Amino acid sequence: MRTRVRGWRWRRNPLRRRSDVVEAWTALAVAVLMFVGAPLAGALAGLWAHEGVAAVAAAQRAERHRVRAEVIGEAPVRLPSVGDRQAYRTTVRWAEPGKGTRTASARVPAGARQGDVVDVWFDSRGRGVAPPPDDVAVWQHTVSVGVFVAGGAAAVLLLGHGIARHVSLRHRMDEWEREWARTGPDWTRRRA
Repeated sequence: MRTRVRGWRWRRNPLRRRSDVVEAWTALAVAVLMFVGAPLAGALAGLWAHEGVAAVAAAQRAERHRVRAEVIGEAPVRLPSVGDRQAYRTTVRWAEPGKGTRTASARVPAGARQGDVVDVWFDSRGRGVAPPPDDVAVWQHTVSVGVFVAGGAAAVLLLGHGIARHVSLRHRMDEWEREWARTGPDWTRRRA
């Protein structure tokens, strides 16, 4: 039966080595950083990413405009595949007040057929572009960046802790070797 003594590395003890104290303080620092530092780093990175992506989304919303247009081109000919829901480019037609009917090539949703009315997006030069990111996409990017930064920080902390434990173990073994070299002859000398 094995007895476990809590906190033995913190108390004054003749069996406690310097490497034990270093390992105990390292474990405490890693625990605090894992539960406070890594989430904080993730939150700060997420907020930084949110500001950047929100600014890009706002700029794209200001530059791009949506038009209700009729699909007049044919869907591309290709073999159907499972889960193939990609938008494709085709010719669309719409009427602008005061400018008459216009046609252009634009991205339309998968499944749109000739004669369907769809929403298409154009930039300031009149090129068909993807719609600007909405608030959901901005928050998805924010959360993704925050989670990956927090996970990366935690991985770096655990790697550093593993390296510190390895170095501490080597120092502990060296300390024990030195102690044994000093006390070992008293235990192993031959008695006549």
